[in-house]
Amino acid sequence: MGGLDPYHVTDQLDNISLDAIVTRLETRAKHPFFQEALTEYLNAMKIDAAQTVLDMGSGTGVAARCIARRPDFAGNVTGIDLSPYLAQTAARLSREEGLAERIDFRAGDTRSLDLADRSFDAVIAHTLVSHVENPLVVVKEAARVVRPGGMVGIFDGDYASMTFTLSDPEQTRRYDEAIINAIVTSPLAVRYMPRLIREAGLQIVRVFPYVMADVGKADFWLSGIESFRKLAPQSGALTEQETRQWVASLVSDSEEGIFFGACNYYGYVARRPEEV
Repeated sequence: MGGLDPYHVTDQLDNISLDAIVTRLETRAKHPFFQEALTEYLNAMKIDAAQTVLDMGSGTGVAARCIARRPDFAGNVTGIDLSPYLAQTAARLSREEGLAERIDFRAGDTRSLDLADRSFDAVIAHTLVSHVENPLVVVKEAARVVRPGGMVGIFDGDYASMTFTLSDPEQTRRYDEAIINAIVTSPLAVRYMPRLIREAGLQIVRVFPYVMADVGKADFWLSGIESFRKLAPQSGALTEQETRQWVASLVSDSEEGIFFGACNYYGYVARRPEEV
């Protein structure tokens, strides 16, 4: 089954699909796992010392807002996303939190940033690299715009490991493959990140590996499953009927206490070397 990752073409989606993405991003951001993972790699980046931070693929501004509300952060954040709709949503949410003066959201292509070399103290790409065809291009752009000695943080899922277990093993394999194709462009991106970081001229400082698993009842994955209900058929990976049946099976498993859904995640912290 083939598919088109909606997160890869957010500048081309209708508002219904974009609203599904907004709901998923904001719900996921409130989960303790995502909050802890984000805080952990931001701490490793020493983000509070940065005066200028770039959030690549900022989406609804989850990471940018997290940085701006940190009590010891006194700098400014620039968020860039491919979708004008998501950039506008991020700006609205930042205003509602009283953070608008600290964050500037705009639409733009993170594969070719209209930004000067060495213009940021720190750069983050939070759940971006799995949704671009060539993650190296994004990593190189991050390396280009961060100053020498500056930090780059990259966090994403190892979506090739994502699975939602159904009663039949063959059906599980088929639907796992279809859902991965439906929502991810580069499911192996984080596995290649050590190579990509080196090729971009950066040096790895820290790596944070995680397993996000719901066993018995769906918690973290519940909002994701609901978003897949809308996004999977649009991608072409599954029909609406197949998606409804898949969602119904997983919701039923959760209600019965036999749900299993899991995916690995990785956070990379890298540094641009000082120039001699």
